[in-house]
Amino acid sequence: MGIDRDIVRRLTVTEGMMGSISVACYKPRPGCEEALLELVRNHLPPLRAEGLVTQRTPIVMRAADGTIVEVFEWVSQEAIAGAHHNPAVLDLWKRFEAVCWYETPSNLAEFKNMFSHFEPI
Repeated sequence: MGIDRDIVRRLTVTEGMMGSISVACYKPRPGCEEALLELVRNHLPPLRAEGLVTQRTPIVMRAADGTIVEVFEWVSQEAIAGAHHNPAVLDLWKRFEAVCWYETPSNLAEFKNMFSHFEPI
């Protein structure tokens, strides 16, 4: 059972459905930096097609250790929960796992500072 994308779009636009901002940190596997960047650049359109993320422009940046940090918006908590059963999302996650490890934001040195600074991508 999936999320009805038309309903999500209408709720998001007309009824102010509450989104959820996500901070994702991807540490590239050795030799996979370019493949990871390509995947980060192109993974939101399929999620949008599934009605899972908003049209908000993501912020993508690089930490000093090479970890890619992405800030984007899911349409709702329900969309996040549904992503765990969505074939398109599961495929994307497999592709990410092939080129990176997921990192916890608090493990990045930048997030230990009051004001964190990153290289824009």
